[in-house]
Amino acid sequence: MDHSGHGMTMDLPPFTLGRGMEFGGDPFFLVGCLLALVLYGWAVARLRRRGDAWPVGRTVAWVIGILTVALVMCTQLNDYGMVMFSVHMVQHMVISMLSPILLLLGAPVTLALRALPAAGRGRKGPRELLVALLHSRYVRIISHPAFTIPLFIASLYALYFSPIFDFLMESRVGHIAMMVHFLAVGLAFFWPIMGVDPGPHRPGYVMRMLELFAGMPFHAFFGIALMMGTEPMVDTYLHPPASLGIDALSDQMAAGGIAWAFSEIPSVVVLIALVYQWYRSEERQSQRADRAADRNGDQDLADYNAYLASLNARGR
Repeated sequence: MDHSGHGMTMDLPPFTLGRGMEFGGDPFFLVGCLLALVLYGWAVARLRRRGDAWPVGRTVAWVIGILTVALVMCTQLNDYGMVMFSVHMVQHMVISMLSPILLLLGAPVTLALRALPAAGRGRKGPRELLVALLHSRYVRIISHPAFTIPLFIASLYALYFSPIFDFLMESRVGHIAMMVHFLAVGLAFFWPIMGVDPGPHRPGYVMRMLELFAGMPFHAFFGIALMMGTEPMVDTYLHPPASLGIDALSDQMAAGGIAWAFSEIPSVVVLIALVYQWYRSEERQSQRADRAADRNGDQDLADYNAYLASLNARGR
């Protein structure tokens, strides 16, 4: 018996973590994850061959980020997520709020700009096209907080509380499109906040924190709304397979609890990253000031002392 044309058997045994972690899931994401690892590895190897360094931490962050996508989309979690709202919510939270942060910490755009060869004068290659895209009006719009924050919020409320979600869940293509959308929205929302890769919007650290906290509470409110519901709100999960031994309303409450609790995780991860970046930025500025002072022999301090002396002389 198939689930809404998705081609997945509904007679799944009761969910356990072991069953959920079994290999399976969607080949589209499997190919995408493997391709992302290969391309990133090729770029790092290209830098190393020409003697350029690339931080190991960025590579680790990218690999872990890809693995989180594979974890929820290339295992049986993907099958259980088609019939269990709670498992689907784990997929959604990971792929939209954890995976994007880790992927952005990998600085893939910076790596591509450094690894791709220049096309030469008067010609346009992949590197030049990437630079043009980063400076385009389109990227300025989709990376602006006035666009990313409403999109981040609408991806919850407009999707789940409308017929759109049920329509997408009727087919494999729709399900893939929805998950790609979650990942893309997460990347768009966290890109200007993380500030690792170059982009048109790079606000100060305080403003980035404000942007972060502008979006996160809505995930908590969404989770609370699901937990407080007195009846199932999503038709897709209205009649779970009897083989699972679950109740639709109880499963919805579990999904709401996951959405509510998970909203804290990205906030902590991003705050730690921002505080570290802020610290490193201040440290670099201090080092530049020290080097400038060494070069001019503290001339700025001497000029300031002379200025004070002149004021003192005038007062006499």
